[in-house]
Amino acid sequence: MRGYLRAGAAVLACSGIAALMQRYFEPTNLVMVYLLGVMWVAVTVGRGPAAIAAVLSVAAFDYLFVPPLYTFAIADTQYFVTLAVMLVAALVIGTLAARLRAQLDEARTDERRADALARLSGELVALQDRDRILAAVLRRLETVFDSRAAVLLPDAGGRVSLAAGDPAVLGSHGDERGLAQWAFDAGQPAGLGTHTLPDGRALWVPLHATAGALGVIGLVPADARKLLAPGAFRLLRAFADHAALALERSRLAEQAEGARVQSETERLRSGLLSSVSHDLRTPLAVITGVTSTLLEADGALAPDQRAEMLRTVVDEASRLNQLVGNLLAMTRLESGTLEVRRHWVPVEEIIGAALHRIEPLAGDRAIRVNVASDVPLVAVDDVLIEQVVFNLVENALKHAPASTPIDIRARCGVSDVQVSVADRGPGLPRGAEERVFDKFYRGDAPTRVGGAGLGLAICRGIVEAHGGTIRAAERVGGGAEFTFALPLGADSPSVEAEPAAGMP
Repeated sequence: MRGYLRAGAAVLACSGIAALMQRYFEPTNLVMVYLLGVMWVAVTVGRGPAAIAAVLSVAAFDYLFVPPLYTFAIADTQYFVTLAVMLVAALVIGTLAARLRAQLDEARTDERRADALARLSGELVALQDRDRILAAVLRRLETVFDSRAAVLLPDAGGRVSLAAGDPAVLGSHGDERGLAQWAFDAGQPAGLGTHTLPDGRALWVPLHATAGALGVIGLVPADARKLLAPGAFRLLRAFADHAALALERSRLAEQAEGARVQSETERLRSGLLSSVSHDLRTPLAVITGVTSTLLEADGALAPDQRAEMLRTVVDEASRLNQLVGNLLAMTRLESGTLEVRRHWVPVEEIIGAALHRIEPLAGDRAIRVNVASDVPLVAVDDVLIEQVVFNLVENALKHAPASTPIDIRARCGVSDVQVSVADRGPGLPRGAEERVFDKFYRGDAPTRVGGAGLGLAICRGIVEAHGGTIRAAERVGGGAEFTFALPLGADSPSVEAEPAAGMP
């Protein structure tokens, strides 16, 4: 109605202009004013209002400017030709102008659609994650088509379900789900404006890729006519094709990543076997050799020789037990089954328990301990943190010369307790501050020490399970220093602790 009212207003304006011009021009020349008005209506409003404007212009010209005035009677028959030509010319000009306007609008619409498709393509090229791809597609669909949109993807059984978008697209009772399933299975559009249930409230378009349909897009438009226009529907199919290609690329990337992870797992498994097999065979071979000697030389060995050989068996069995324990601990960490049982415990008690365990390995090695007096109790699993201290001290014993001491220090930070183990060994390889915590990493030193390279990896896993951090650094004056920090709670109780004496 607004367009038709504008047409009437244009005819009134043209009549006013013609009334001002009539004393200077012949009545037939005033026809041009009305033709211009009809053309303006056709360009700005459309074909229907332009036709009405043409009829009203003929009537207004006849009523106002053709004698006898202010009647629709025509005294001079020549004016019949003028009015007929005026009507035909107005209709033709209005039709052509409206068609030109429609073509211009269509060209602008195609440009906007091409720009929207180009923007979507550019956005999807940079995305690999499926959820981000779906979010980008839905955002463009809702903006370009003025619709509520949703994407349904199939499960392992081929049943589509909502993956992203507006759940209202499925209806209050999910009544559109069956239609979406049909569109996915048949690979054809269904619902609103299609040959399959055209009275549906949503339009469902399948996402076609090289491997078949990957899912369906559903839209509930604010204006169904705009969505079902030929150009708009073609653009929607193009959107669906681009979305399908992006989803297929994401799926292929996930498959490639899975293959890479599997390959890496196989490589790590091979590395585990090659790294651990020697460390497992060595103590087993020693135990087997010693026990065989004890059996074969029963009664022929001196008591001190027999005791020495039994101590060797115990040491190697202890070494084997430690190696197996490390492997089991690493498995628990990677599988996420490590259970942290926290309770309040003094830090010096944890360090003392670790030093008691490592005393047989340390021998007469000097281990100096310094625990600051302001270090409070920490809420940790003391068994696990004791293992961290044990592994760090054992690592220092392996790499530092026997004549150099090992220093253990505990101090209180702003929001954590920091425990460090430092040695005077060869230090860390350049750039290996993070790599030393990787599984099976033993460094590039020409002299290889025993172990499967799991001790520091276990330390990191345990500390991070407590919400803490661990780092390695070069020690001032030479050597390596490993420091782990355990967070303090707001209600951490304090404890009066005296610095522990050094342990020879």
